[in-house]
Amino acid sequence: MSVAGIHHVTAMAGAPGRNRYFHAEILGQRLVKRTVNFDDPSTWHLYYGDAAGRPGSALTFFPWPHIAPGRPGDGETVETAFRAPEGAMGFWRDRLEAHGVAHAEDTRQGRRALTFRDPDGMAFAIIGVTGAEDEPAWTIPGIAKGQALRGFESVTLAVPDPEATAAILRDVLGFRHSEARARHIGLAGSDSPLTAVEIAQSAYGARPRLGAGSVHHVAFRAADDAAQAAMAQILRDRFGITATEQRDRNYFRSIYFREPGGVLFEIATDGPGFAVDEDPGHLGESLKLPPGLEARRETIAAMLPSLEREDV
Repeated sequence: MSVAGIHHVTAMAGAPGRNRYFHAEILGQRLVKRTVNFDDPSTWHLYYGDAAGRPGSALTFFPWPHIAPGRPGDGETVETAFRAPEGAMGFWRDRLEAHGVAHAEDTRQGRRALTFRDPDGMAFAIIGVTGAEDEPAWTIPGIAKGQALRGFESVTLAVPDPEATAAILRDVLGFRHSEARARHIGLAGSDSPLTAVEIAQSAYGARPRLGAGSVHHVAFRAADDAAQAAMAQILRDRFGITATEQRDRNYFRSIYFREPGGVLFEIATDGPGFAVDEDPGHLGESLKLPPGLEARRETIAAMLPSLEREDV
């Protein structure tokens, strides 16, 4: 398998302006695409990432202004971790403090980590990684190249049977076993830089209720349609799980399924990418719609909430 890793993470949020301010202006991610939820065009679908929104850096949100908070349960993504240059961890501690973001310090496999939540309660970490400073970066005033986030380091899943989930990640999605935190199963991808999945035992006894702060799904990489189809066949033949038909998301093509622990997984192709309908120098600056919604542009644009800064 040519690549194995996280493609993107999609979550649910509340106020869109607050979401944009936190992720673009505090964390310094690039807003690479302003589009809509294809199934609910009155709702934004906001994509953040590095300069190009490369696979492995894209964090996306469906923000509903009046959504209720999510409730934890068995079968969900409980943390999304970013990479940062090892020497930038003091900067990120100070930046979170300056913006009033509560956080804790941790050590993971000898690396410094900061854990925190966004305004909707979604759990994040920033991990200091040696060599991350050599990776591409998106910078904004106040965040220099040597400090900027570099994409995902890992996601953490909480499921009733970690071994069953690990089998899907290993046998279908191409991950391999690696070191992990205590009481976690760890798997790493095959691409460089690596993105990892940690799997923890959950014991809620009930499914989560999706809401603000909940991760809706995690998407994993497929180099192209053929690689995606091969994964779907292994999933069906070896595990008896049938994925959805392929769906065109404009910037990648996707199939979906629930792994044995209940987490919604997507397999997304690496291409065509976010520059397919927008100049790379102007990503995320205007509303982009799929062809099927273009005739309704004026109506849709009038329904969408403001993305202007709100209190955090």
